[in-house]
This record gives sequence, C-alpha cells and structure tokens, in this order.
Amino acid sequence: MTTATLQFVDTPDGPFAILADDADHVIVSGWTAEVDAVLARLRPAHRPTDIVAGETIAADAVRAYYAGDLAAIDEVVVAQRGTTMQLAGWKALREIAPGAPLTYTGFASALGSPTAVRAAASVCARNAVALFVPCHRVLRGDGSMGGFAWGTSVKESLLARERAA
Repeated sequence: MTTATLQFVDTPDGPFAILADDADHVIVSGWTAEVDAVLARLRPAHRPTDIVAGETIAADAVRAYYAGDLAAIDEVVVAQRGTTMQLAGWKALREIAPGAPLTYTGFASALGSPTAVRAAASVCARNAVALFVPCHRVLRGDGSMGGFAWGTSVKESLLARERAA
C-alpha cells in the first residue's frame, strides 16, 4: 500500500482516528489525535508510504455508534494482517454482542481453546482497528477492565454506552 487516508472524528471519548487504505478499508483506528500513535499500531513493513487527510466511509459509522446505533460499526470493512489465529480471533471479536462482554477465558472458549487465555488476550492486544473489531468487549475474569490500547477510561465508557443501550 502506498497511500492511506487519515481522518479524525470528534467523539465524547476524544478524537477518534481512522486510517483507511486505498479501498477505504480501515487498517487502524483508535482514540488519538497523534499520527505517530496511529502508525505505531502497524508493523513498519505494513505502513503506508503516504498519508493524506480526507474522508472515510467508516467515519459515518463512528458518528452513528456514538448517536446510539451500536450496530453501525458492524458493517465497516477492515483490513488486518495477522496469523490465522489472529484473523479468526478478530472475526470472533466482531461476534460479541454489545452489552454482553466476555471474559478472556470466555473469549478463549469461543475460539475453541478454553485454556489459551494468554493467546486470546494477545489477539485483543494486537487488534489495530479498535471499535470496529470490538476488543473492548473482553474483560478480566473478575470483571475488571484489564488493558486497552487506548486507555481503560475509554473502554469503560464504551461498555457503559453499550450496557445502557
């Protein structure tokens, strides 16, 4: 990939960055206004050579999600690169219903490997397209937040929004 489009959307949780490839598929997203933080989510070999400011299709889904249409993010096309297990895990994350988070153990079970809790947590940690692949819907076994690349306060806010709906 040579050129990608970067857009920032204002949200109640702060600026939300969307980096999309030339087919308008999201390759990175998250709550930051820093270009370097966006690029850090990609391996150097997968980073675009040029980034242009512009509009992305995904921005409308972000606005709709924050307006209460939690399903709006489900149709956004993402383009992630990873291992077979990571790709399967990211697909499974998209199947977790809003308001019904899983624990890391529950997520490992959903992936067919109930003892592979660390691997399941790694799938979440390596997710570059936050919100659209909702890794925020996975919690520690005791129900606490655990980690989140964009901060646990954002994770708490998203989960609260989804519970309320």
